[in-house]
Amino acid sequence: MRILGMKPGHDGHICSLNDGRLEFSIEAEKDSWPRYEVVTPHIMARAMEMIDDVPDAIAMSGWVKGFHSVSAPTDGQYFGIDPADRVIETRTMMGREITYFASSHERSHIFCSFALSPFEQGKPFYALTWEGNIGAFYLVDEQMNIVKIGDVMEDPGNKYAYLYALADPKFPDGTGFFRFEDAGKLMALCSYGEPGEMTSEERFVIDKVLAQKSILLTLDKAEFRHNKFYNIGVEHPAFKTLARKHSDAIFETFHAFAREHLTEGLPLVIGGGCGLNCDWNSAWKATGLFADVFVPPCTNDSGSAIGTAAEAQFHLTGSAKVDWSVYAGEDFVFDIDVPEEAEVITLEVDTLVSRLEEGAVLAWVQGRYEIGPRALGNRSIIASTFSSEIHKRLNAIKKREGFRPIAPICLEEEVARLFENDGVSPHMLYFQKVKSDAVPAITHVDGSARLQSVNAEQNPAMFDLLSRFKARTGYGILCNTSLNFNGTGFINRLSDLHAYAVDRGLDGYVVGDRYFCLQAYHARNTLKDAS
Repeated sequence: MRILGMKPGHDGHICSLNDGRLEFSIEAEKDSWPRYEVVTPHIMARAMEMIDDVPDAIAMSGWVKGFHSVSAPTDGQYFGIDPADRVIETRTMMGREITYFASSHERSHIFCSFALSPFEQGKPFYALTWEGNIGAFYLVDEQMNIVKIGDVMEDPGNKYAYLYALADPKFPDGTGFFRFEDAGKLMALCSYGEPGEMTSEERFVIDKVLAQKSILLTLDKAEFRHNKFYNIGVEHPAFKTLARKHSDAIFETFHAFAREHLTEGLPLVIGGGCGLNCDWNSAWKATGLFADVFVPPCTNDSGSAIGTAAEAQFHLTGSAKVDWSVYAGEDFVFDIDVPEEAEVITLEVDTLVSRLEEGAVLAWVQGRYEIGPRALGNRSIIASTFSSEIHKRLNAIKKREGFRPIAPICLEEEVARLFENDGVSPHMLYFQKVKSDAVPAITHVDGSARLQSVNAEQNPAMFDLLSRFKARTGYGILCNTSLNFNGTGFINRLSDLHAYAVDRGLDGYVVGDRYFCLQAYHARNTLKDAS
């Protein structure tokens, strides 16, 4: 049975489940399309190329006909956990009768997180959905019936990101504006802040923001015009401390609810964009409230189609579990001939290791791209971790703020030696404290790193590279940041990759078993500029 899942709205994507296996999940933003893109005719055509027959079912994740969740809903709706609100009917599509299944966006997060989790079906678990609009805990029983334990906070994700806009002079006064990227930037800034009791000014801002209803539509930042944090600048030390306390206040609101109401010690699955907050994920694991905690790599809306497809599969077959790999995107596209600027060499990993040890910054492309927003070793920019100058160079290459951290990719066997070991982290969703002073490029200001761990089964090519790098340098760890233009998803074709590498000054790039070296090209240009 093949089920084609679709997610309308931002983070649009299309997936295919075939007899319980994730065949693919392709995202509208990938291949250098704008971040948070909706499903377009282009991605529809790409999806149709990847299936060889009419699907048995179409699973449509619920959404709205507008900017905000208060807009009129589509089939399946945005909010709701009542299975009676689903749309399940037979429709004629592409000349065949197939099942049309639509379920709520809220349910899609729960089913995605469970479907991809290691937890066994038939045993109860807790679910946390926290995203831009929804902030709630649920109990899911042995039959996958969902009971809401309680709504904890409206708009947790939007309230988290709102603070960055409040301090940023570039963000306009008014209502109805939003920048998806602000949440990630605030997460980086929180690490610079000082913990402690709130001052009266801090408490006023945080309490007002957290109490607001429909914050994007109702709270004009101009209401804070006489407050010192209004347009103070996002890198002001006082704002960094406010950001830290704001983040802690949101987490503690949910934590206090969990301590009181989630007392059975069941496993917890986390869904929604707030699941990309590594600090919060680590904090949930540390609470001791749950038998285990699982966050999928596509915890944001890039997993909603998978979640609704998994729910449709459960309805049709009784199974809510999915066999999956994080590398379920599309293959790399060779859309141009080898560029004349590049010297193409059959990849010798030991030679590449030598270049990395010398300080080279390289793009690394293997197989199919990753699902979700994090580069996990198949669409990455890599470099050694031994110099803080590498951190500065990588942020300059990415054309982003200097306060943004660079993540490490590390052999599983190296985790306990280099980090305060909180277990493996194959999807870069937790913070761990760095124990070694030999890796400054990936050590954030608070001594933490957003670690990805790798083993031979998960990613053989990256495992081999890291193993050889360890044999040469003593450390099986590299910098790993996503390979993308500003404001777009991962690069996935040679023309874009080459243009990026030349423009940003990369020393070369690897695609599969070929190394495209730009060293001679850059040397010629340096001599030309000097003359």
